[in-house]
Parts: sequence; C-alpha cells; structure tokens
Amino acid sequence: MKTLTVALPGREYDILIQRGLLDQAGAYCRKALPRAGRLFVVTDSNVAPLYAPRLEASLTAAGFSVTVHVVPAGEASKCAGQLAGLWEAMMAAGLTRTDAVVALGGGVVGDLAGFAAATILRGVDFVQIPTTLLAQVDSSVGGKVAIDLEAGKNLAGAFWQPKLVLMDPDTLDTLPDATFADGMAEVIKYGCILDGTFFDFLAHRPSRKEIMAEIEHVLYTCCNLKRIVVEEDERDTGKRMLLNFGHTLGHAYEKAGHYEKWTHGQAVAAGMVKAAGLGERLGITPAGTADRIAAVLTALDLPVEISCTAEEYAAAIGLDKKGAGADISVILLEEMGRAIPHKMPKAALLEELK
Repeated sequence: MKTLTVALPGREYDILIQRGLLDQAGAYCRKALPRAGRLFVVTDSNVAPLYAPRLEASLTAAGFSVTVHVVPAGEASKCAGQLAGLWEAMMAAGLTRTDAVVALGGGVVGDLAGFAAATILRGVDFVQIPTTLLAQVDSSVGGKVAIDLEAGKNLAGAFWQPKLVLMDPDTLDTLPDATFADGMAEVIKYGCILDGTFFDFLAHRPSRKEIMAEIEHVLYTCCNLKRIVVEEDERDTGKRMLLNFGHTLGHAYEKAGHYEKWTHGQAVAAGMVKAAGLGERLGITPAGTADRIAAVLTALDLPVEISCTAEEYAAAIGLDKKGAGADISVILLEEMGRAIPHKMPKAALLEELK
C-alpha cells in the first residue's frame, strides 16, 4: 500500500492507494471515523451497480449502518436540486453530527457529496472513495467541493477536507477509454506545472496499457504533488492557483459546449495547449512547449484545440474565480515543470485569444 498524509493542522488525513482496497474500506473508515454509527453513501447510476454492493458489505461488516443514495450519472447532477435532495435524504436516514458521508464515484459525486457534507447539520465528516482517474489524481484531494450554477461551473461551494481518501486502482479497469483519457489530462497537467521529469515519464508511456502498468506510481506522484500544494495554500490564494493551468480557458470551452459537448478533461487538454501557446507569444514559455504537450495529449486521443468565440471566452473569463476586477491571473509555464501566475488585464487576454 502507498500512503500519503495531508498535514493540514487539525484537519490531517491519509490518502491510501492499493489494488483491492474497496473491499477493505470498512476497516479503514472505522479507524478514521471512530464515533460514526451511520454512513450515508452517495454514488451515481453508473458506479452503483459496479461497486456499491461491495462497499456496503465492507462498511456493514465494520459495524456501520449504511444508506446508499444514487444520483443520475453526469455533470447535470452537480446542481442545487440534487444538493437539496441529498439534504432531505440525509435527514430522512437519521444522519447525525457524529455520522459521516461517503462519496463513491467520480468528480461529480465527490463534489456534490462533499458540499452536502460541508453544509448538512453545519458540517459532518466526509470520506472520498474516487473511482475515476480524474477524481483519484485531482478532485478527491484538497477539500474543494462545489455545485454548478446556471452562470458557470463550481460557483457555489466550500473548502471541506475529507477525513480519509481511499483509492483502489482496480476501479479504473471499468472506465471507458474516453473517461480514462479524461483523467489523463489532469495527470499531464501535474507534469507541466510541477515536475518536468514526470512529464517525460508520461511522454514515454503514451497509452492506457502503459500507464496502467505504472498506475500506483502515477497516482502517488500526482497526489503527492497536490498534497504539497494544498499544505502550502489550502484556500487557493497563492501556489494552489498553479493547479488551474489550462482551466481558465478550459472552462470557456466547457461553457461553450453547454457542459455537454466537451468533458472537463478534454476542455483542460485544449486549454493547456492554448495557454502554452499564449505563454510562447508573451515570451514567458519556451518555444515548442505547446507542441510537446499536444503530442502527449494527441497520443491519448485528447483534443488539442477547441473552437470558441470571443463572446464565449469573455463570458467565461468574466466569471472566472481567479479574476480580480479588470485583471486575471493566467497560469503560464516558465519551463516544463514550472508554472507561474501571470497577471494581465482581461481585455488583453481576450485580444490574445482572438
């Protein structure tokens, strides 16, 4: 087993990575949640038939009373209506302040269940059991939980750290290739912004089979890099902003596709290439960096360019949480493996994107 500890004072928690870990979840949850009697498991309609019975059996064997709540799979479930439904279901199940919420699924389930945990009864404990690559390397670690609004993604949320993160790489075996590739966009991002050697490692393994042969190392590396950033900047006011490389423009692509045409990973992939190209034009990023990133993404069947109108860019940039007034901090690369926030007027960014 590979273990990492996110050492936030008073909110420390472990990340455990091991094949077959799902069947041991009960024992580890019992250790992390000694006072809990009931666990409210949130999952989705894709994941529930695959893994919910195994998780429920493990939790029950550890002495927990378990309620499983299934939401429809897809980004549309990350909404105020589903959140309100979760609150009511939690109360109907008899959840108390000493009980806990468990998220079993991808990023949508983790965000939705985490935000419900952060707000029900003014906050209850929370365990992440991510089952997609994107959730395992990114959204399950760091405590950002949120829902989407009509105005944009993740605009209502909280910082709510989990008590435990359990990662079973075997759950990745049931992912469609497109969903696996979706997560690889975030994996590649870590190499771009924080570890050039890791980027080279990925570039030499341009297939799902090759990545899965090294999956424990991949998960550990990504989670360790995020752990370092979160410990330094939990509330996303400094270094944690670097994790948004590709995301400012990626959110524009997601919005342009009405959150249906492009997945998060696809949008981030194209956003990283566009941001690298922007950095090259501004003289910040070494020439050829965008092409290096695009080559790795293309090998994994991720898009490197998505069409977007000036109006769509403007709408997304105007709502971006990294913006401050008329300016915005865009994450650019000084070299492969080292990113910086580059502050510029929103109007100047829009001009560059034409």
